[in-house]
Amino acid sequence: MQSSRQGIQNGLVFACCILLIAGCIVFQIPFYFGFFGGVALSFMMLLKRGFAAKSMFMMMLEGIRGCTIVFIIIILIGTNISVWLASGIVPTLIFYGFEYIKDINFVFACFAVTSVISVVMGTAVGTISTIGLALLGIGKGLGIPSPVLLGAIVSGAFIADRLSPVSGLVNLTCRTTRVDYRQYVRSLSKTLIPTVVLTAGIFYYIGTKGTTVVEPAKLQFFQHSLQQSFSISPYLLLLPLTVIVMAVLGVKPIINMSVGVSGGILLGVLYQQNSFIKMLKHVWFGYRYSGGLLELDSILKGGGIQPMIEVLLIVMGAVALSSLLEGTDLINPVIEQFVSKARTGFSLLLRTALLSVFLTVVTCDQTAGIILLGKLMQEKFEAFNLGRERLARTIADTGTTVAPLIPWNVNAIIILAITGMTSLQYAPYAILCLVGPLITLGMEYITAIRAGLSGKS
Repeated sequence: MQSSRQGIQNGLVFACCILLIAGCIVFQIPFYFGFFGGVALSFMMLLKRGFAAKSMFMMMLEGIRGCTIVFIIIILIGTNISVWLASGIVPTLIFYGFEYIKDINFVFACFAVTSVISVVMGTAVGTISTIGLALLGIGKGLGIPSPVLLGAIVSGAFIADRLSPVSGLVNLTCRTTRVDYRQYVRSLSKTLIPTVVLTAGIFYYIGTKGTTVVEPAKLQFFQHSLQQSFSISPYLLLLPLTVIVMAVLGVKPIINMSVGVSGGILLGVLYQQNSFIKMLKHVWFGYRYSGGLLELDSILKGGGIQPMIEVLLIVMGAVALSSLLEGTDLINPVIEQFVSKARTGFSLLLRTALLSVFLTVVTCDQTAGIILLGKLMQEKFEAFNLGRERLARTIADTGTTVAPLIPWNVNAIIILAITGMTSLQYAPYAILCLVGPLITLGMEYITAIRAGLSGKS
């Protein structure tokens, strides 16, 4: 009876936390109020249960300390965007993009390019904040709806979190489930390949049927405006190329992005004749192009440390809430109770997938779901002869994949800071994130039927 009462209380806490954060979306209140409200609510409930205030503060503090690298990367993302705009790197990418993409399916190209680059770089948000930002600018100039473009870019970028050998989430998944990366890729390919093929086909269709055709004269006018405002040179593209090569060589993201920022500041001073002080102002406040052409004014803006402060507060609130829920063992009983009802292999896979999505929703990040399920579900998967690689694949195909679709998820919040678009705007077009879990569960069900694990065994 006591455990049942606690389970109901846990469920109410989860529901209240989500409602607080969702209320911030509805009433356009900064997200961090919702997260800190959730922390306060959970804290008071746990105090009544007998948890010591000091130990709970330490849980949250340790969680925030453990995410120091994430905070640094968020600052570097904001800095990188403004610096690459002010230095002419993004304008140069847009200029040459207008030159070479006149006769291609640009929506499909966005998905294909970001898919490859993200696997190389190993970071979804890093890909969106660099190459993705330039592609978004080019597509806006072509008159393609921004939500469609961003949906294609997000779909390609988040392949990194499932496949890239240099992705932190991929390595975390393999490590917690005790699966070799090669085993993991072999298992993942069975679901990822059909997902990518279907997604590519949908984006190809959208690119041929649902986009705006722009006259070459307009593109030339954009190019002329860019040349009037920036010193355009192919040499400026050496910096993004260097960043990509460094990612391939396994250079840590912080070092890699720091090279991108410092190199961008140098190029801004040398190529665009900006003073060092002016570049530092762009670093702090962000970059705003004011060339008088409305389309370019709306494209060439963003970044800066100051706008990222709100993002930092949101992430801190999310981490504090997640640390509190994990540290006080509030989540584990929910997992155990839900999984204990599984009677077949497919039932276990389905419940694991639902829990993976649930943990991504509640903890606002993929990390908690990977660690908790990766550790707790190994024996259960082995008991049903499913194998640990199936566990790793299920987590990657569900909770990891849907992260950018959830408005209060850390990834969606960072994308909002980078592009100015909420997940509610681009989610209908983030095809890979939508169809990935469905394809995974569909294929698992077919496999279960063939193996006699669908409930008949």
